Amino acid sequence: MLTPAAQVAFTEGPACSADGVVYFSDIVNNRIMALDPGAPQARVWRQPSGRANGLLFDALGRLLICEGNEFGPNDGNRRLSRFDFSSAAYEVLVDNWEGSRLNSPNDVACTSDGHIYFTDPCYGDRATMELSHDSIYHVGPDGSVRLCITQPEIQRPNGVAISPDEHTLYVVDSCPIAGGHRKIWAFDRASDGSVSGQRLVYDFAPGRGGDGMAVDQEGVLYIAAGISAPRGPHETSQNPPGIYRVTPAGELLDRIDVAEDVLTNVTFGGDDLRTLYVTAGKTLWTTRVETPGFVVHRPLGP
Repeated sequence: MLTPAAQVAFTEGPACSADGVVYFSDIVNNRIMALDPGAPQARVWRQPSGRANGLLFDALGRLLICEGNEFGPNDGNRRLSRFDFSSAAYEVLVDNWEGSRLNSPNDVACTSDGHIYFTDPCYGDRATMELSHDSIYHVGPDGSVRLCITQPEIQRPNGVAISPDEHTLYVVDSCPIAGGHRKIWAFDRASDGSVSGQRLVYDFAPGRGGDGMAVDQEGVLYIAAGISAPRGPHETSQNPPGIYRVTPAGELLDRIDVAEDVLTNVTFGGDDLRTLYVTAGKTLWTTRVETPGFVVHRPLGP
């Protein structure tokens, strides 16, 4: 059963630290919140946040932050940054591509050996775009940056995740126009970070597709998707809001019902990695699941 853990204005990008603190973005209020274990309410961890969206802990326990450009009157930072809790060092990893500012970094995935992938769509005012494409970038362990996936292979990349064996990159492709993609793609990952072998895993069309996602230790995808009331002619209410559990082969196992629009993202936490945290609308929800999640900053195991 899902229960509310915290409420703010518009939640996104949950990430749970090894010591149990759940960090999540409150994009409208331009801040990152932190919910300590057992605390009655969340606290402000960083404000302003640069319009932070997706968050993720890397293998060394540093927080990767997608600083976006949406849901506010002021321009966001439009960059990928990283915060080291042990030294309190904050650094910008990527803020441009070939001299043009990024669109609005949205979500991020990382391998155990330091390869980072982040999505850079524009869901807000597209007149602010300096780039002519919505893409996915790869940041190597040495800090090098390259364009990894772009049009026409994908339309509007959103959530991104990596399989437990780190051989597969999963991408949510959700384009909010009539006939736009509502797809989950898989790509084969090479050891140098390059990807190939694009294939379709699941298609949510014509309903609202996925936003963020996570993967459990058996490789099952947990996808935040669906909506109760369509927001326009580009989508239907065919997919009710919830966390859709989909196998790598594209089989829909079931749906964890979430009684709030709009679901944005999901992550695993808790001592046994069996606590699921879901950001949806103004609420951070939590529930228990049977299979532990896969997160790179904590070793695989029960």
